[in-house]
Amino acid sequence: MNVSEHTRIELPEHVPPAFEVYVSGVRQVAGRDFELEGRSLVFPRPLAQEGRLGFWRWASMWLGIAGTYRRHESVDVVYEADGRREVETGLRPERYEPDLP
Repeated sequence: MNVSEHTRIELPEHVPPAFEVYVSGVRQVAGRDFELEGRSLVFPRPLAQEGRLGFWRWASMWLGIAGTYRRHESVDVVYEADGRREVETGLRPERYEPDLP
């Protein structure tokens, strides 16, 4: 059985129907890079999140021995409100398994 991982991001209620989506600063296109399901953005791939650093990794960074080079994709939504461009950042991706027919 081939299970593909999808990622879902819930849009905040105050985001209007017209918006732009960026993943790590790269513009995403609806229908190609993601689908809109109600108030959710659904990506057909997993979005990498670095997660919490363990003690030894944090300590090695603090001591200047090593850095953190794990992949981390941030999702930003840009929209207009009251004539100004606003950015909603720090949206939390969740693993999502769509209903298959």
